[in-house]
Amino acid sequence: MLTVQSLLDELDLELATGAKAAAAPVRWVHISELQDPTPWLSGGELMLTTGIPLDTAAKQRQFVADLAERNLAGLGFGTGFSHKRLPGALVEEAEKRGFPLFEVPYSTPFIAITEKAFTRLVNEQYEVLQRGLAIQRRLERLVLEERGLEEIAATVASAVGGTVAILDGRGERLAGRGFRRQLSADAIGGIRREVLGHAGDGHPFVPSHPSLAGRALAHPVVSPGGGPPQAWVVIVRDSGGLGDFERLILQQAVAIVALELMRRRVARETERRLAGDVLAGALGGRMEPLELRRRLEPFGIGEEAAVLVFTVEHPVTAAAALEATLTAEGVSAVVAPHDLGGRELLCAVVDAADQDPLEVAAKARGALLGEGGAVRAAASRTAAPETLRHSFHEARCALEATAFANGSAPEVASWRDLGAFTLLLSIQDDDALGLYCDSVLGPIEEGDEEYGGELLRSLEAFIEQNGQWERAARQVYCHRHTLRYRMRKVEELTGRNLSRAHDRIEFWLALRARELVS
Repeated sequence: MLTVQSLLDELDLELATGAKAAAAPVRWVHISELQDPTPWLSGGELMLTTGIPLDTAAKQRQFVADLAERNLAGLGFGTGFSHKRLPGALVEEAEKRGFPLFEVPYSTPFIAITEKAFTRLVNEQYEVLQRGLAIQRRLERLVLEERGLEEIAATVASAVGGTVAILDGRGERLAGRGFRRQLSADAIGGIRREVLGHAGDGHPFVPSHPSLAGRALAHPVVSPGGGPPQAWVVIVRDSGGLGDFERLILQQAVAIVALELMRRRVARETERRLAGDVLAGALGGRMEPLELRRRLEPFGIGEEAAVLVFTVEHPVTAAAALEATLTAEGVSAVVAPHDLGGRELLCAVVDAADQDPLEVAAKARGALLGEGGAVRAAASRTAAPETLRHSFHEARCALEATAFANGSAPEVASWRDLGAFTLLLSIQDDDALGLYCDSVLGPIEEGDEEYGGELLRSLEAFIEQNGQWERAARQVYCHRHTLRYRMRKVEELTGRNLSRAHDRIEFWLALRARELVS
């Protein structure tokens, strides 16, 4: 680091006053013959002048006062021009303020000082860049090796000799490491509050907590799609302020944290898609037993499994919360939304070797309730993985059977609540169920190829709403007169009468059986 004293040592010049302050860093060297050059200075410069306009003691004192108040690094006064030696008033004012002052004799041109200083500054900047590149390469390796945010924080903390905290957009801790010490809970709390205050503008800020004064900086990690920052990186040096090197490392850390968060996001999305494919294959009965076991094995599901089913407002969003809850409970599971007949359910296949599916479902339901919105849950019995399709329908049918329990529904529905669905689930012959569905519903699909699907949806809504025209019409987004027309069309095509209980029961059984074999 270039200081007034180190520069004088190289030039073989002596300091007249201000030895204590001569250890401060020199940011730049400026030459001026103005009586007041401070409007063009920003602090940290070393001033060189011959003092041509400083022809009185008052002007000399004021000149030193102006430079000291502007936080300059020091003053080199050239003699042999307007002044044969350092003016007494200049020296007295500099001594009074502890301001570094030295004489530049006629034999030492200013350009010798500036060249020496600029060479040192350029070399220092080059060294900063070289050190920064080395840190950058280490941080990149951490991302490639998937070492995580904690290792990134530890590397940055070691590089800057301080503490690093990585917080999410709400100020909650993602990672943090200290080189020699840790931040106090009070300091972390103060930073968290300031992060929330800066969430809207997303600008870097200097934490205002008294214990961090002058040695900390917080920088946002921008979100991929814009909006509030997705995270914040906070650097706190153990001692001293942040220099160019620390600020460079902070910028690099921000970029690396953004890459790590993106890697995590991509990994989560990939795992979610994989989980969705495995779940769809397992519940759809499209996998051979050996293939099914092989696909479930990476998720920790062994010889005994169960299916949990939930109705939630946003299944895709709730999947992450359900997965986190099951992980916290030590339950191995594959979690994903599953669509059935236009209704999206949140499903989980869980390893049930040492777990009661009903207890697991109850805990998961409680966690999902905390996310907001109404939540209903059901669980199948424990069974071999090969029968997951049957287990899924057992849980789904239990959920449906208790849908209109009017306050008497259990917290978690199960096989005990199946009611009439027990009859359908007990029929293991898909061909027999398929023939029954075709005999009852086939005339609707075959008799009106263009609108057969719409007629079936309307029929299902009519039966689910117990023949209430207004509610059923709202469910399929049509007028009640349109629904009446569709139901007459169903009666014409099937030869059945929806006013007869027998025919309505057969329609309901066929619709439910259709779901089991679809």
